[in-house]
Amino acid sequence: MLSRTSARSIVTWVWLWVCQLAATSASPEHPSATTCEPLGVSDNRFHWIDYSVVVAMLVVSCGIGTFYGFFGKKLETSADFLLGGSSMGTIPMAMSLAAGYITAIELLGNPAEMYVYGAQFWLTFVSYMIVVPITSYLYLPVFRKVQITSAYEYLEMRFNKYARVIAAAMYVFQMILYTSVAVYAPALALSHVTGLNVYIAVSLVYIVCVFYASQGGMKAVIMADTFQAVVLVASIVIIVVFGNNLVGGFSKIFQQNVESNRIELMVMDPDPRVRHSVWSVVIGGTFYWATMYCANQASIQKYMTVETLDQARRALWVSSISLAVILSINFYTGMIMYAEYSGCDPISSGVISASDQLLPLYVMSSLGSYRGVPGLFVAGIFAASLGTVASALNSLAAVTIKDFFGCLFGFKIPDNKGSLYSKWISVFYGILSFALVFVVEHLGSVLQVALSFNGMVGGVTLGMFSLGMFIPWANSKGVLTGATVAICLVLWISFGAQLAIANGFQTADPKLVSVAECACNLTDQIYEADIHEVPEIYKISYLWYSVIGFCVTIVVGFVTSLLTGVEDPCRVHPDLISPPIAHLLRNLPHSIKEKLSLPIESKSERKSQDLKKCQKPEMKGIDNPAITLESELPAPVNPAIIR
Repeated sequence: MLSRTSARSIVTWVWLWVCQLAATSASPEHPSATTCEPLGVSDNRFHWIDYSVVVAMLVVSCGIGTFYGFFGKKLETSADFLLGGSSMGTIPMAMSLAAGYITAIELLGNPAEMYVYGAQFWLTFVSYMIVVPITSYLYLPVFRKVQITSAYEYLEMRFNKYARVIAAAMYVFQMILYTSVAVYAPALALSHVTGLNVYIAVSLVYIVCVFYASQGGMKAVIMADTFQAVVLVASIVIIVVFGNNLVGGFSKIFQQNVESNRIELMVMDPDPRVRHSVWSVVIGGTFYWATMYCANQASIQKYMTVETLDQARRALWVSSISLAVILSINFYTGMIMYAEYSGCDPISSGVISASDQLLPLYVMSSLGSYRGVPGLFVAGIFAASLGTVASALNSLAAVTIKDFFGCLFGFKIPDNKGSLYSKWISVFYGILSFALVFVVEHLGSVLQVALSFNGMVGGVTLGMFSLGMFIPWANSKGVLTGATVAICLVLWISFGAQLAIANGFQTADPKLVSVAECACNLTDQIYEADIHEVPEIYKISYLWYSVIGFCVTIVVGFVTSLLTGVEDPCRVHPDLISPPIAHLLRNLPHSIKEKLSLPIESKSERKSQDLKKCQKPEMKGIDNPAITLESELPAPVNPAIIR
């Protein structure tokens, strides 16, 4: 663990490095002589006030890690480091959940989505509302009952250690790649417009994040996320307030977007090849967010940081409503940008080269004269990156200690050394993710594959958990076969789609843009889809990837279980089955129970949980004395229900 002097030295060094940004940053890429500039584009640059705002956000984040690492309650065990002692408050945990889901890519991408393709994707907020009760009543009670640190411990309890290790390995690969992209892509977009040096920006995010995440553990991550969420919300609200007034108010903005057909919310075409429709956004979006809420280690780990199930449920509602509000603000920002650039599209005119540069361009060109606003905007982008990476590092440490050291290699870490091991594992993953930045910058269109990988892997993992919690007849061969087939299928579809896009295939038609008011004469562009021949399966909307991964895992897993000999439901511990499913199975008629080999119980026996057909089984595969299960039996029973 670093000394206090070392901590102060690192914070001081971060101050000095950020202050040198003005001197070392590359100049923004200006259009060449053959490009046009939108009317009103100014030559604003970062001011010392802007740098100060960014520095202040980074230093406060470091300060939170310093406090919890050196001055707060000493972190001794892995539970202290990874779960914050299960003593966190509801609101901080909820804000941390939301901050972990709001990536810098989304902060830049959602306004650009509205500008380029319209408002259909805004219906994602419906998915946020649907997924909360699904999580609260189907999945969360199981995780809370078994009191696990790594979500994948459940898969060994229910199936075997191979299912656990495979799911954990997919998560590690997913998060290392995703965090690299989630930091690099926004930094690259900012560098093109603001002049911030991309490598310095990326380095700052990783240095600050690795410092507070490794020193303060989960408590520092959650409290820093809460602070960063405030910065993030402040930054986007300021942009909307100033932008709304400058463009002419809500009525004018709304009218211009309606006239350009951007306010298009009810695309009812059921064709799965349609990029965004009501069906793909609501149904596909619900499955995607279910993977994030119900099967993602970073989320499940945070559920365990509060004391009660009710706290976790309240936090889910707070986080999901927060996400809906931020999404709505982002889409309104996109409407503002279109109203500003309706006469001269910056992409068509050559001012910028990609849609994710639209928001940085707008902030610098239209709001750059307001000192501190560009700085607050960049601080908000940095805050989103920090929240994503910090949650990932802590969850990766948990998976490594529990699933790889403990399960795969059988290495038992002494309880008093758990915190120390967790710290250094967090540092290791931070360095590894940072190193991958220099790889992903050369991958070109593969960046989009990395962003889709969350949904692909998440759908398969959600299917594995669902097989265990919803289908007591599913066996280990079934879950392994289902997951293998599903991940291969979804990867094949995704990589094929990305290759088609790289060869010129367009997944959707962008909305009409105009260059009539640019400084030079250009022709308005109406985009049409590329007629390049592409196999139909590659045209499936990326929003269906989670659905495909989930359904294939469930179907193939269950069929394989039937063919290889189903699991005896009497051998499955009732605490490993989702409560609504367990209730449904208990209340089936006796004749159906006999056919399905389910436990048969009388009314009096149901009250006492004494099973007539089989005894309450032991859980399989976990030897963790920290796990306790609350029994509903009226008389004391043997507590050794876990071997």
